[in-house]
Amino acid sequence: MTRLRSVPRDLYAAAAAVLLVAAAILVGRHVYTYDDLIVGWPPLLGRWDPHLGPGTPAAVLVAAATVAYGPAVAARLRWRALLPAAWGAAMAWTWSLALIDGWERGVARRLTTGQEYLSVMDRWQDIPATLRDFNGHILLHSPDNWPAHVAGHPPGATLTYVLLDRIGLGGGGWAGTWTITVGATACVAVLVTVRALADERLARRAAPFLVLAPAAVWMGTSADGYFAAVAAWSVALLALTVTGRSLWWAAGAGLLFGLTCYLSYGLTLFAVIGAGVLLLGRRGVRERPLLFVPLLAGMAVVPVAFTVIGFDWWEAYHLLVERYYEGAAAVRPYAYWVWANLACTVLITGLATVAGLRRAGVVLIRRRGDEDAPTEELRLAFLVAAALLALLVADLSGMSKAETERIWLPFAQWLLPACAFLPRPRAWLAAQAVLALLVNHLVATGW
Repeated sequence: MTRLRSVPRDLYAAAAAVLLVAAAILVGRHVYTYDDLIVGWPPLLGRWDPHLGPGTPAAVLVAAATVAYGPAVAARLRWRALLPAAWGAAMAWTWSLALIDGWERGVARRLTTGQEYLSVMDRWQDIPATLRDFNGHILLHSPDNWPAHVAGHPPGATLTYVLLDRIGLGGGGWAGTWTITVGATACVAVLVTVRALADERLARRAAPFLVLAPAAVWMGTSADGYFAAVAAWSVALLALTVTGRSLWWAAGAGLLFGLTCYLSYGLTLFAVIGAGVLLLGRRGVRERPLLFVPLLAGMAVVPVAFTVIGFDWWEAYHLLVERYYEGAAAVRPYAYWVWANLACTVLITGLATVAGLRRAGVVLIRRRGDEDAPTEELRLAFLVAAALLALLVADLSGMSKAETERIWLPFAQWLLPACAFLPRPRAWLAAQAVLALLVNHLVATGW
């Protein structure tokens, strides 16, 4: 009965989120101009473009099937079968949403535009030489300056697509396929983590929400979806380590976290989520303090490799900050984006996640000193809170003014498990699906 009595409060939280999004739209359109915000449909980077596409029937079908059967299937399927099923369903959802815009516009051309990674493939004939010279092309006034997304990320991001090209998977189609396929595994990594640190019941309840996330609109095919998966698996492997698995998992966690930092500067904030995992697994850490040896050794591999070749991460980061304020960041008002970014977060995580976060906050506040409180719920609420803290730090930093519907995809994955606290999951899943379908059909998203 207590859960049902709190349903109106969930609706109040969702209504407040709707008002936040509405305010961001109205203020963005009527108080500021395009020259102020440099986005076509504030708070999203895109333009108003109602349309249907070949992916529309599939998207509706996947959404309807997940809403109708997702909770029951997630509750009953064997765990080892649930993980590949979640991956497959997440891919089906992401692919169908991407194909609403058609193959060319929705997938094949996404990563080939002038500001994207594939636009510079011809400049990576000599990979070591390009890495050594990478920082010399970050600033806007530098010769042959890198396009925005290449300059805005460490070279590990671009190098991924260069290596795909080298093994014969060149072009936007293969790049998009790689990004969607790998990105969809993020939901599996989150499920593995929740099961390890909280319990299997909560992971099963979260599974349909991880599959049917509105974030899939941007996971297909923004490279940040791929970054999200790498970061998520670094956390998952660390969670497995602190809960008693082999120390080799710690080496893998460190290796992937090091790679994460060379895919996106901002994802160094995943250290906050990692610290949360270590706190939740502190008993395992005390029992096996040696886990820090493979963890730190793995963490050093990617930075050492890039440094030996000649790429200076710290110099590149400082040059990026300078370039950031040479361009759009110098114009976009912090006073708007510091809260409008949160409206973007609502759009990628959905109203169900807002309601779930409210419940997670209640768990943390009311049950922390309650000895009879379910420990697994406290642990999940703490994990979600760590992710929310990382996102808020990114927001307050001012280094993410706009485009956070794409940039914050890695953090969004870790807010979605809060939906495990919700009763009546089908109603909330339907709300998630409707939001994603509306955004994808009404707005031509871009980055």
